[in-house]
Amino acid sequence: MPELRLEFHEKLGVVEGKVIQLFALVAEGLAAATDALLNGDQEVHRVLAEREQLVNSLYSDTEALVVKLLALQGPAAGELRFLLSVLRAVPELERSHDLVEHIARRAGSRLQDALTPRARGLVQRMGSTGSAMWRSAADSWYERDPARALAVAEEDDEMDELHAALTAELASGRIPLPVAMDMALVARFYERLGDHAANIAHRVLYLAGESDADPVVPEAGV
Repeated sequence: MPELRLEFHEKLGVVEGKVIQLFALVAEGLAAATDALLNGDQEVHRVLAEREQLVNSLYSDTEALVVKLLALQGPAAGELRFLLSVLRAVPELERSHDLVEHIARRAGSRLQDALTPRARGLVQRMGSTGSAMWRSAADSWYERDPARALAVAEEDDEMDELHAALTAELASGRIPLPVAMDMALVARFYERLGDHAANIAHRVLYLAGESDADPVVPEAGV
């Protein structure tokens, strides 16, 4: 293999490593943020806030490297699919970690003390479902596995149902209004995290060659 092509493939490996690291930071952070929210652990927020700098750096470095590779190299079809998929995925990964940090930020507000047992259980399930979705999305990306990618969409349906159930519980009047309003925002964060995971998983279909066109998935707002 010519030296330039060898160097190009090495840089593709660097890009893949950065993307996988971003997946891990989101999945691990979401599990920690949920535990912190339910237990009032403010230290987790401090850690995740510091990790935001790493996430932002990985995002900007990855995007810059991909743009450089597209400009200076002539990627083959599969390589082009990969680079375009990365450009679509890394903004969603960065926004997702923002949402994780927003959830953990509320750990010190003692929201958990005012939640009903049902609300606590729904939050726990949303955290577990979200973490599972992100692990599945990461696996589908790493393995280029369309079946795993499609399974994430089914998990997103479950997340939407949990979001609706928690919203109804918050509106029941059994929780103080200020807490209910803050938790409604938290519930939205979880729902958006599910959307982001599903969006990335959908792009795996293109990455794996299951779709001829780069899917344009509506962006989920933070």
